[in-house]
Amino acid sequence: MYSQGRFEQVSTSIAVLGRSELKSRIKNFRGRFKLDFTDDYLDAIDTDRLRHILLAALITAKSHH
Repeated sequence: MYSQGRFEQVSTSIAVLGRSELKSRIKNFRGRFKLDFTDDYLDAIDTDRLRHILLAALITAKSHH
């Protein structure tokens, strides 16, 4: 699990990403599990949801190490 400071750093770095960068990071996520979202789905959801998906994936991937 992330320390409080590291969590804030990761959250802040995700918060400033634009939509295209968020989609790219989700599509290219390399972790213990695969994120398998279609472009149509990612195009249909709002930017805050994209941020949530990426942050949740990073937290979940980190918690299993």
